[in-house]
Amino acid sequence: MSDREALVERLMHESEEFRRLREEHQRYEQEISELQGRHYLSADQEWRVSELKKRKLMTKDRMEALIRQAGQTSSSRA
Repeated sequence: MSDREALVERLMHESEEFRRLREEHQRYEQEISELQGRHYLSADQEWRVSELKKRKLMTKDRMEALIRQAGQTSSSRA
């Protein structure tokens, strides 16, 4: 297991915020996949895909910040 994987695993157990963000990220990904799987998207559906991608990216950015923060905390303990 890599250091990053270990940090993610630790955050999944210790951080309610990280778990919530990961669940949101997965829901956004699922909805994007469902919409993009259609043959035709209405203008509203296209807008929804765009909005979901933005939210998914913001969620991922916050998760990455938490991972970096956890890594800094781990290295300062060592």
